[in-house]
Parts: sequence; structure tokens; C-alpha cells
Amino acid sequence: MSVKIVALITSKSELSRDEFLHFWNVEHPRYVWKLPELERYVQNPAIEHRKDWAYDGMAELWFPSVAAVAQAFSSPEADAVREHEEEFIGDITWFLASESEIVPV
Repeated sequence: MSVKIVALITSKSELSRDEFLHFWNVEHPRYVWKLPELERYVQNPAIEHRKDWAYDGMAELWFPSVAAVAQAFSSPEADAVREHEEEFIGDITWFLASESEIVPV
């Protein structure tokens, strides 16, 4: 059974939106894709709106199992991911999830 990390992300307050998105969209993927057994990585930046959102974006990282997540995040590659995140992430809240597609009946 495949599992994914769902991470809700806020930017460091001192960064502009463009600076945050550059760190996240341009620089960060090269770190994330080095995680062992990572199958899929999706970024979901919040769309600018007249309202301030609680989060600046959401990331999804798919792995083959919960054990693979644990192994990936105890690896040296995860240390590099976390170190890079310190440059642009103000706060991150995450959880493990399974995905269920709901189709019309």
C-alpha cells in the first residue's frame, strides 16, 4: 500500500512570495528527489487571493510504505532536505495519509 506525506507549509515572514516560491519550486526539488524510495513529489502553492490563507502551500510525497518513509527521513539525504527547508519554511505541519479516490455513483 502506497502512503504519502501531506505537508502544510508557511513561508518565512521575511521572504517575499517570489523568493519563497524560488526556494520551494526551483531549488528544493533537487533535495527532495534524492530521498530514498520517493515515488512521486507534488507541490501545491496557494493561489494569491484577496484573503490571506493559513498556509502558503502544500506538498505531497509518495512512498511505497510507512517503513520507507521512516527509512527515507532517517537518511543523510533527509538531513539535506531539512537544512534547505530552514532557508524558506517558517512552519510545517505534516501527516501520513493513504489516498482514496472517490468517484461519482
